[in-house]
Amino acid sequence: MGVAIEALASARAVGAARTRAAILESASALFVERGFGAVSLRDIAAQAGLSHPGVLRHFASKDEILDVIVDDLERANEDRIGERSMDIEVFVEIARQNSLRPGYIPLFATLAGEATSSAHPAHARFRERHRRLRGLSGDFFGQAIASGILPGETDAVGEAIRLAAAWDGLQLISLYLPDRVDVPAMLETHLRQLQGVAPRVDVAAPVASAGSAAEFATWTNDLGYAPGRERRERIIVEASAVFASRGFYAASLREIAEQVGIGKSTLLHHFSSKEDLLAAVIERRDSTIGERAVFDPQTDPRGTLLALPDGARHDAASEPGLIELYAVLSAEAAAQSHPAHAYFEQRFAMAIDRFAGMISRLELGPAVDPWFEAAWLVALWDGLQLQWLYDPDSVDVGDQLEAHITGLLAR
Repeated sequence: MGVAIEALASARAVGAARTRAAILESASALFVERGFGAVSLRDIAAQAGLSHPGVLRHFASKDEILDVIVDDLERANEDRIGERSMDIEVFVEIARQNSLRPGYIPLFATLAGEATSSAHPAHARFRERHRRLRGLSGDFFGQAIASGILPGETDAVGEAIRLAAAWDGLQLISLYLPDRVDVPAMLETHLRQLQGVAPRVDVAAPVASAGSAAEFATWTNDLGYAPGRERRERIIVEASAVFASRGFYAASLREIAEQVGIGKSTLLHHFSSKEDLLAAVIERRDSTIGERAVFDPQTDPRGTLLALPDGARHDAASEPGLIELYAVLSAEAAAQSHPAHAYFEQRFAMAIDRFAGMISRLELGPAVDPWFEAAWLVALWDGLQLQWLYDPDSVDVGDQLEAHITGLLAR
């Protein structure tokens, strides 16, 4: 009898574990597709083939499911770091491991971008994750300097911040440009550059001509009379705040209309759909941040690159909400079904190609691959903004960009 009871208990435990795994897998897929805020426990139950009470028998809330998912995302990486001696090659190994874990990069990139909003339940977890990673990376770089693997003048703390930032940025960009961005290979190339060693792998890609990439849209608000233009502007501003806080899918037109103090029908008089409003929000964001001047192919490349840190400082001081909006939407739109996916795909391709064109005009020498340096710069900038949104007192986007660009121009 005792053996039978033990066997029954074991079978139940196995069944419960399988059900929990199915719930977590279903939730992860839905979080990537729609964003955390737009997914309900009932959605997760339906995706897993369970009833709502069936999910609640294993998890008390959606936040608890998210907490388990976030914990699982980083546990394997931290275990790998703990198993290794102070060797900077561990970063490449982890990146390679993550690229082989089904669904890891889409899930991590989506949640990391969404959780930049302080209202997100995973915000504190990701903030602490970034702090831990910067600390661990700094220790690894410090040991590499002490062992002579890296030059003595290497800034261990700064390199740790920049490596973590570029890594996050590359993972996001790889979801839009999977045929052009190989995260482990690019990390390996960068680390070997820091050591003064030629890269073992070829990560170069052809540089597109200046006119081949998509242009940023020009935002204008010149339709109708002044009262109508003012109302359109207010709608876009409020929509930007709501999208930054909750994501596109979780936000509703009714909610945005209430923030403006108008009815939903009045909002629809100005914007025919939520997708139409999203397009206006993105266009205004690009126009306000002022990226068009940065990517003007006629500008002086050295002067343009040297001006980027001051531009980043200005944006952080004057438009923090637009930086958060970009972080949330670019992460959420990594799913191909998102209405802004094509925009961000074109944006990343254009930004990399334009920066590659600038860098090639600098004629820095045969050891500098313009496309690689351009992709690394775009990823670094995006990742630094992400880190800054989590920990503005510890990460200065302008200072870190300046350190990187100064080093690039000195090569």
